[in-house]
Amino acid sequence: MTIPSNCLFRKLAFYLPAGLFALALIAPATQAGSREQALQIHNRVAGVPPTEAVLLQMTAQIDAGQTAEAVKIAMDNEAFYSVTLKNMATPWTNREQTVFAPLNDYTATIIGLVRDNADFRTALYDDVVYTSSAGGLPAYSNSNNDHYVAIENQSVSLKDTLVRRTQSSLNGLPSDATSGVITSRAAAKAFFIAGTNRAMFRFTLINHLCRDLEQVHDTSLVPDYIRQDVSRSPGGDSRVFLNNCIGCHNGMDPLAKAYAYYDYEFNIDADPDGASGAIHYNTEGTLDPDTNSRVEKKYRINSSTFKPGYVTTNDDWTNYWRQGQNSHLGWAWNSPALTGSGSGAKTMNMELAHSKAFASCQVEKVFQNVCLRKPGDAADRAKVEEFTQNFATHNYQLKQVFIDTANYCKGQ
Repeated sequence: MTIPSNCLFRKLAFYLPAGLFALALIAPATQAGSREQALQIHNRVAGVPPTEAVLLQMTAQIDAGQTAEAVKIAMDNEAFYSVTLKNMATPWTNREQTVFAPLNDYTATIIGLVRDNADFRTALYDDVVYTSSAGGLPAYSNSNNDHYVAIENQSVSLKDTLVRRTQSSLNGLPSDATSGVITSRAAAKAFFIAGTNRAMFRFTLINHLCRDLEQVHDTSLVPDYIRQDVSRSPGGDSRVFLNNCIGCHNGMDPLAKAYAYYDYEFNIDADPDGASGAIHYNTEGTLDPDTNSRVEKKYRINSSTFKPGYVTTNDDWTNYWRQGQNSHLGWAWNSPALTGSGSGAKTMNMELAHSKAFASCQVEKVFQNVCLRKPGDAADRAKVEEFTQNFATHNYQLKQVFIDTANYCKGQ
């Protein structure tokens, strides 16, 4: 199991009084020379100390005014992939949002895309998955996680052995039904399992736009896509719906329609935790016996709660959040061809990934991992805006965000 990076700082926070810990963090930042800056960059970017030779190389780059090159040296360490990126991405793959989870196809794909300097937006919609080319590993399986558990148990290099593959060639989904990490086995097991598929949408929002439903709550939008399972008078009081429930469901339900043909199938009697389950997709021509359409039966759960509610018949989606208070999320940022509606998971997740909120969310997450704090003041927020713009300028390569952030937090 990979342990969280920057252990020294976490131990200081545990053992020192708050005032002394603050001084421990502040003092080096005001007095650090190039060698100390190089050490701090390496510790925070790679999550492990550098060798003396690497430290000298990084120091020389900083002395020459080439801090970006020093950060690239730190990112060349295997631990940048197996510690820093793994620990950053793993909480996105489970409902508990814990880092203490096994490596899986979701995490490995994030790591591979960063390593290859891919457009990070494609993590949400490309036909892509990363596996390892190392020998002696179980093959990728759509019904277990053995391939990735073996990678971790055998300490196989993520930097050197990850190989990009088409997801559709491995999990049986049509290419146009794949949607990056959203249709990975790990995501399906965590978020398509049981329920109504709203969990997949909610956690995608949390993990990739840095917003939970409360933060996009807007009661002013029309409620025409809210499903039958949502009571219009919870506890006999319609005010609860009008002032609370409607504010999330009126935006979420028309977007979560995009997942209408997906499920995570497993034998609940023999395998109650779904450890051997697999993602399932109703292809064209498939009719679910409970809906008499391609729509999975989970979209008709509790349909008697409010019979006049919306009945899902396809996977068309509409983004009502382009209007009103959530328009500030920057929909179709640098992507004017997007129209705010479409069909299927791939196009809907493209809508999310091409928002400014997605780009700034990635910057905020890297900032917290490298600077060991959330952006906390006007200077930090200005830098997040600057790094977000730079992220876009560099074709959404996440390594650029690490370079910018490590330079900002290296200490002066």
